[in-house]
Amino acid sequence: MSSAADKNRLKNIEINLKGKTLLVYWYLLKSDSPVGVRAVQRGLNISSSSVAAHHLDKLKEMNLVDKDSYGRYFLTEKVDVGVLQLFTKVGKFMLPRYSFYAAFYTTMLILYTALSYGSIDIFALVFVLSGSFIFGYETLRIWRRRPL
Repeated sequence: MSSAADKNRLKNIEINLKGKTLLVYWYLLKSDSPVGVRAVQRGLNISSSSVAAHHLDKLKEMNLVDKDSYGRYFLTEKVDVGVLQLFTKVGKFMLPRYSFYAAFYTTMLILYTALSYGSIDIFALVFVLSGSFIFGYETLRIWRRRPL
C-alpha cells in the first residue's frame, strides 16, 4: 500500500473514530483478551447490545478489529490518531505519554533535594521543579481528555 493510501486511510479512521465508537475502541485497547458484545455493553454501560454491536461492526469495517469463531472481538491494529496519539499502553493501562517525563522529573527533584540538602543550588532546584510541574500539569490535561 502506498504512503498516500495509508495517509488517506488514517485520515478516514480519524474522522470516523469518535464518540461511542472511540469508547469501544478504547475499551478493546485496554482489554487483554477478545471480548463479546455483552461484555462491551456492560463495561461501557451502553443502553443495548445492538448499539455495542453496531460500534464493534463499525470498527470491523475500518479493519481495526476482527471477530473470532466464538463471536468475540479483538484488536487487529492499534492506530495513533486523535487523542489516542497522546497515550501509550503499559500492560492493561493506557497512560499519557507525558506521565513518563513527569515521573522522571519528580524523581530527580526528590533525589536532588535528598542528596543535596545542605548545599542546594537554586537554579538546579528551579529547573527540576519547573520540569516536574510542567510535565505533571500536561499529564493531567491529557488524562482529562481520555475517552473513558
